[in-house]
Amino acid sequence: MRDIDMIRATSVTHSHDAPVDTVTLNYDDRFRRRIALICDNGFEFLLDLPKVVELRDGNDLLLEDGRHVRVCAANEPLMKATASDPHHLIRVAWHVGNRHLPCEIHEDHLILRVDHTIRDMLEHLGATVDDITAPFNPEGGAYGHGRTHSHEH
Repeated sequence: MRDIDMIRATSVTHSHDAPVDTVTLNYDDRFRRRIALICDNGFEFLLDLPKVVELRDGNDLLLEDGRHVRVCAANEPLMKATASDPHHLIRVAWHVGNRHLPCEIHEDHLILRVDHTIRDMLEHLGATVDDITAPFNPEGGAYGHGRTHSHEH
């Protein structure tokens, strides 16, 4: 099907109704504005948003006909960093943040994308690093929702 003939999703919303289908995307693929997508059960549509947005796990993409497609975060290879105590975890998190890395922050651990250089840094700081496979839903940007790519405030 050509883009022009596809039904379009033109906004991101939340719905309690059952979706027409789900689309499972990794972290990189959930930062989009316009792309033809094929859902998990074969439904095809054109994502056609007014601006680039971060699609979060559980978001719904509203189709022109009122139906919606639910976004699911795909499992991907990640690193889980744990520390010896809360103060140590804060120190490790500071170093991760100082490198502007996407990171999921939990009460007792951090989740990051796999990167051998960052693994070495975390281990040098005394953190324990384990490989896991899970959906990646890092913390949003401090000056608005979603990803930040600059220091323009």
